[in-house]
Amino acid sequence: MDGLEHGQGTSAIVAEHLCKRYGDTVAVHDVSLTVGAGEIVGIVGVNGAGKTTTVESIAGLRALDRGTVRVLGLDPRRDRPALRQVLGVQLQRATFHHALTARELVDLYRSFYPDPVPTAELLHSVALSDRGDTRFENLSGGQQQRLSVALALVGRPRVVILDELTTGLDPRARRRMWSTIGRLGAEGVAVLLVSHAMEEIEHLCARVVLLDRGRVVTVGTPAGIVESTGAANLDDAFVALTGRDLGETQ
Repeated sequence: MDGLEHGQGTSAIVAEHLCKRYGDTVAVHDVSLTVGAGEIVGIVGVNGAGKTTTVESIAGLRALDRGTVRVLGLDPRRDRPALRQVLGVQLQRATFHHALTARELVDLYRSFYPDPVPTAELLHSVALSDRGDTRFENLSGGQQQRLSVALALVGRPRVVILDELTTGLDPRARRRMWSTIGRLGAEGVAVLLVSHAMEEIEHLCARVVLLDRGRVVTVGTPAGIVESTGAANLDDAFVALTGRDLGETQ
């Protein structure tokens, strides 16, 4: 299976031959992938493999050296205002105004969209109903992470990019977040998910894109990749294909 095959319906994300260099370092080299409408696709790789650069390029947050991206037919750089209305992004290291409460941040983000999710509903979906009046700086790390996901979903996006969705969350919060993302896929939202947690990838993703040294090593279903390598699980399959453990830094 190559990087341009996709799962359900029409491709919501089409990224072809992405290349990005920082000085002498090649972060992404010839990466291609697609995400179908209603499909949840994972990206995995060691730290430094090019995962965040890939998704930030797809979101239009980084200018590519080469390659093309279309999100629902939109060019992320040229069509940025239109893209903001259909794309939700949760970044690994997002920061928000520390003095605003969770509710005030949601209300602020709601003002950017014509038909936003109601504040109470959104806070409930990420288990923050009882933290609405808490300032961002006083939320725990896990609560801040959940709020950043809520802000990515406030505008009812048709495409969502999530970078390390459940880092720092306790098991109960992690399962609740998985349920939220699973519902997005069932509702036809395309989800591109960066994760180090193979259990998360296996639970949520129809397909997984394995990156190493800025290149696509393989694309397939989690079960298919495990079977093709003769590994016991997805972690072992990654080691078999790259010679690396996911805990390594490139």
